[in-house]
Amino acid sequence: MSEPQASTKPGRHRGLIARLILFTAGSFAFGFALVPLYSVLCKVWETGNRWYGTQTARSDVIERPDVNRLVTIEFIANIPRAGDFEFAPTVTSMQVHPGKLYQTTFHAHNLTGTPVVAQAVPSIAPSSIAKYFRKTECFCFRPQSFATSETREMPLRFIVDAELPPDVDRITLAYSLFDKPQPANTP
Repeated sequence: MSEPQASTKPGRHRGLIARLILFTAGSFAFGFALVPLYSVLCKVWETGNRWYGTQTARSDVIERPDVNRLVTIEFIANIPRAGDFEFAPTVTSMQVHPGKLYQTTFHAHNLTGTPVVAQAVPSIAPSSIAKYFRKTECFCFRPQSFATSETREMPLRFIVDAELPPDVDRITLAYSLFDKPQPANTP
């Protein structure tokens, strides 16, 4: 009995290739749709960066540090697509006293080869303590314009509320940096 031979017809994989290209394009479009979707969900659920694009720095913070308590803050930076940016916290963690104002920075370097506008989207874990973590200044409050090959240290000032539940001793603050889609220039 002879074994069946593979078809040698040209173009036998066109359907598969077309489906793979459509899947890739759909995944790419979904990635861009996540930024505005996140904003809408934050407004609905009143969590995360609920003032997306409109929040401004605040200087009216009154410090009342709890010097008998330390909380570890971990900083994480994510880039959805490899190769577009170098993006990292300058320190990966800090120990803070709740009720005291702190400052740190994130390092960003534009590797796209063109000027670009990027938006940082924050997330915090555990999510139930988001109301106790207040940013008074953050690069995530507004889109960031980067020139070609520009490197920048971006500030973050924050305070952990002294009313933070006593069982919480570690908070993780993560930022994802997305290229912000630009409106098409119309003549």
